[in-house]
Amino acid sequence: MEYTVQKLGQLAGVSTRTLRYYDAIGILKPARVNTSGYRIYGQREVDTLQQILFYRELGVGLEEIKAIITSPDFDATKALLEHRESLLERRRQLDALIANVDLTLAERKGTRTMSDKQKFEGFKAKLIDDNEKQYGKEAREKYGNDQVHKANNKLKNMTEAQYAEVEQLAADIHAALAEAFATGDPTGELAQKAVDLHRRWLTFYWESYSKEAHAGLAQMYVDDPRFTAYYDKDQPGIAAFLRDAVNVYAGK
Repeated sequence: MEYTVQKLGQLAGVSTRTLRYYDAIGILKPARVNTSGYRIYGQREVDTLQQILFYRELGVGLEEIKAIITSPDFDATKALLEHRESLLERRRQLDALIANVDLTLAERKGTRTMSDKQKFEGFKAKLIDDNEKQYGKEAREKYGNDQVHKANNKLKNMTEAQYAEVEQLAADIHAALAEAFATGDPTGELAQKAVDLHRRWLTFYWESYSKEAHAGLAQMYVDDPRFTAYYDKDQPGIAAFLRDAVNVYAGK
């Protein structure tokens, strides 16, 4: 079946302006333009638009989507399976948050009691969801779906005391890095102390620790501008300093 830009927009729930923009940037070209000048979309374009909307729902930017779906290695079936897994993970997280709200309401009505641990389970689910939107794609590409799920499960199963320790460790890492950075020596005692704090922080999320994986993660902090911005918000250059210090720690 074929669609004009207006009919495809109505079918997919997107504006004709959006479809024209997708055409302009080369992410979704029409199958043809008829003699009257109307864009005509076929089944292939419908399927491509579905993929685009899946990726948009998962928070992926248009430039990245374009690079993915125009790659000669793009596998639509594999992409759909990955979409499904990501959406199932999000549903689990939303279900946990909804259950947390329902239990809180029941406690306020006096019909249920709620432990302190339960009060924070919904927020852990929200943290996982936020991390998934921001960094999920990169983490899954680097470590695989199984490892990401295991890390998420470790976070969900943290006790209140463990969660508080993780939060304190994150603050301690920033303070230690700032002090070590002032020395300019990633091999020094202060820098290696900061890296060891970072290792301790990682063990709350990783099923097992390895120096090679630690070094790979530190390199991603430099390669990915979002991670770089997180560490460099205190002072530019700290992300690269941490990478260098981790490489020393890992014996690289």
